[in-house]
Amino acid sequence: MNSITMKLNADELIRSALREDITSEDITTNAVMPEYKKGEVELICKQDGIIAGLDVFKRVFELLDPETEFEFYNKDGDKVENGRLVGKIRGDIRVLLSGERTALNYLQRMSGIATYTNETAKLLEGTKTKLLDTRKTTPNMRIFEKYAVRVGGGCNHRYNLSDGVLLKDNHIGAAGGVKNAVKMAREYAPFVRKIEVEVENLEMLREALDAGADIIMLDNMAPGDMAAAVEMTRGRAETECSGNVTRENIKRLTDIGVDYISSGALTHSAPILDLSLKNLHPVK
Repeated sequence: MNSITMKLNADELIRSALREDITSEDITTNAVMPEYKKGEVELICKQDGIIAGLDVFKRVFELLDPETEFEFYNKDGDKVENGRLVGKIRGDIRVLLSGERTALNYLQRMSGIATYTNETAKLLEGTKTKLLDTRKTTPNMRIFEKYAVRVGGGCNHRYNLSDGVLLKDNHIGAAGGVKNAVKMAREYAPFVRKIEVEVENLEMLREALDAGADIIMLDNMAPGDMAAAVEMTRGRAETECSGNVTRENIKRLTDIGVDYISSGALTHSAPILDLSLKNLHPVK
């Protein structure tokens, strides 16, 4: 995540998270540390995993005090082990205490997603299939969670509703059928946009292909039907399979030959990676 993206998109969200945690003051910190004193604290990993979100972690403290100093021994995408010293943060002890939880919330969440994604993506190694995320993200966390997916070795599906045409079951119902939904989307959307259609059976697949869909999403279909759908679609459209895909069950889909597998679990079910700020002490 580069500095331009951070300032344009992330700063407002981080400030909102800080305001959520500090509505008027940090009573505990102000009680024990009424005046400025410089300190240092260590960022320690307490689980094996993939680190992601160090720039966001850093930005939390910078927004509280731009004079805060950082020394990181890892970068996003690195493997980290239990007990690893990831970095040191120096600055106003009041800032280190007040920003600790918000900064760790971002880093733990993003690192957990990167770790889960990495473990899932490894199961697709040796195939042509790419692993995608979905829009099943935490509200106001999408920019961070989708970044973490990329760090973990996955790919991003559309970022939001303005980013691409995906005709799902309710869109098809509203339009009166697959053929009409694709026709209306083709007429409305810019010509540079691909049109993806979600299908639940082979009959819907035939309709979508005949209507000229660019991407076919095979939703909650049995593996045998998916294999037949891939063969029917070959050369006419790209294929994506979706529907309750997790790290634990993705192996059943690896030999089907779809172009993409999307998994909401990457963002909605990844556990955090346990990290901690420890050993805070004054420094000169």
